Amino acid sequence: MQEIIIGIGVTALAGALAAVAGAAEDTESNIGSQGDPNSQVQLAPQMGYTHRIYNKAISGEPPAYTLWVTLACGVAWAFIMMNVNAVLAIIFGAVLATFVQGIYATTAYLGRTASLSKFGQPVFIDVLKSVTTVTMGHAFVAIFTTVTACYLMSTVLHHPFALPLLGVVWGLALGAAGSATGNPYYGKERQYQNQKFGAGVPISASGNIVRYAEAGQRSSIDNGFFTAKLGGPASGLCFGLIVFFELWRTVLFEPIANGWGAVVAGVVIILIFMIIDRYVEVWARKNYGPYTAAATEA
Repeated sequence: MQEIIIGIGVTALAGALAAVAGAAEDTESNIGSQGDPNSQVQLAPQMGYTHRIYNKAISGEPPAYTLWVTLACGVAWAFIMMNVNAVLAIIFGAVLATFVQGIYATTAYLGRTASLSKFGQPVFIDVLKSVTTVTMGHAFVAIFTTVTACYLMSTVLHHPFALPLLGVVWGLALGAAGSATGNPYYGKERQYQNQKFGAGVPISASGNIVRYAEAGQRSSIDNGFFTAKLGGPASGLCFGLIVFFELWRTVLFEPIANGWGAVVAGVVIILIFMIIDRYVEVWARKNYGPYTAAATEA
């Protein structure tokens, strides 16, 4: 009974850490324009629209955060094996992974912008200096909280995977949660605020992203203010629920039927969410329907 209580406590703590990680990951990604909507940022100068949006995408968010979280977990694991305090080891790992993230961000921004020089897109030094440090700060929060959750799984819950392997699994999940949940807020609600809501993006508007803020040209920091209110919390809730339900079913049902109880519980949870998702989709379609243009007066 005591083990179950401890497991539930760790499950709640890991879920809270995951919620913070998801929010930080999505905000970092959107400030740096790394994700599906980044294609429009890359296309904009080619269509004649210069901008001040940071452009650091080398890969999608799942492989990127797999690299950073796994690197941090590996460094932390190595320090722990040398009898270094676990908290310091996790901090060392997260700091090193954050520096790697900063190097990747800098080289990606300079390289991608250089490839657009023939379209008149300049490198803004102030954007490079200000946005890179902001993305590194958010990346550190996301990496540190995820590694801490992995450490709790490894030590308290006695997960059979080593800490670096847990970093692979949960780094991939973290990037996928932010990419699937937070990107629509950045791409559809922020980049194309000048389009009618629900109308989609016509081919003629490709690359014509919103480039001006309330005062002056919009930068990536402005995007962060927006997505931190909507996309960040949504991504945090998504990743937090993934971690919480995964650990919750393991703690409570793994002792049943040699582990098959946890498998059955996982299948049941997935089916329940599929039913809820289907209900929400049908309800939304019935209430809102397809987009129709406003009727014009004769």
